[in-house]
Amino acid sequence: MSTADANAATRERLLALYPAVAELPAVLREGVLGQQAQVVQVAAGQRLFDEGGPCRGFPLVVAGEVRVARGSAQGRSLELYRITAGELCIASTACLFGQGPLPAHAVATQPCTLVVLDPSGFAQWCAHEPFRRYVFGIFAERIAELMALVEAVAFQRLDQRLAAALLGHGSVVQTTHQALADELGTVREIVTRLLRRFDRAGWVRVGRERIEIVDAAALRALAAGDAA
Repeated sequence: MSTADANAATRERLLALYPAVAELPAVLREGVLGQQAQVVQVAAGQRLFDEGGPCRGFPLVVAGEVRVARGSAQGRSLELYRITAGELCIASTACLFGQGPLPAHAVATQPCTLVVLDPSGFAQWCAHEPFRRYVFGIFAERIAELMALVEAVAFQRLDQRLAAALLGHGSVVQTTHQALADELGTVREIVTRLLRRFDRAGWVRVGRERIEIVDAAALRALAAGDAA
């Protein structure tokens, strides 16, 4: 497939994933996509942007997944949210609207295809009221999710949060202790210690980069604060 054909296929997928983009006036939509946007291929593990840096573009995810997290001076990281195809990045949105530095960093968790608008192209689309309303609607949803995260970090024990993180992925969770620590904003050693405790209790079986869920009911009870 030629580059032109690949870009055309990406544009078609973009319009299918983001109805608010498809509903923009054709002249406005095609003008920005033609002159102020580029298709970017990102490898798994590649950093998209850095905390404290300027926002150089607004990413629209066409394929893959991006992890957005906040770091600390001690090297720890707390996952804020993930962006999959058809979703928006509120860190980029906040930076562009507020004209400030990026409040988080982002890393591709798998190979990604992005359509990246330059800041002026994003501003042109946001001048169209229906698209701006769509962006603010997604912004509000993400803020609600972040408030729930703040509540969990502030008021729930780490073992409760780990139990919740293990649920909802089927009978086997393919992950590492470090990945769970990054998701929960803690260090790997603590996650390992808690998983060993869960293993001794008969709730999970811990293997190499996999955790088998043995007693989901016990994990749910712990996550809800109903078990010690």
